[in-house]
Amino acid sequence: MSDRDFTYKSSGTNREGNHYCARDYGNGSNAYHYSNTDGSYYYSNPNGSTYYNNGNGGSTYTSAGGYRTSSGYGNSGTSRGSGSQK
Repeated sequence: MSDRDFTYKSSGTNREGNHYCARDYGNGSNAYHYSNTDGSYYYSNPNGSTYYNNGNGGSTYTSAGGYRTSSGYGNSGTSRGSGSQK
């Protein structure tokens, strides 16, 4: 599947100027992202992984299996997340 194999479900900008976009990749695979005016952004990918960047050098990637990698927060590293992933 290439990055272009999707249809847009919805997108928009709220009153604060924060942008969101939701995509449908078919077969129940959906993705969305938020881009905020403070420089932070968040991606939920069709494979179940997520990525968050706080806009100040800190970022966190979480795999579909729950493994979390963070950097730029002062306590960088990799850990096994708790709880379930959607």
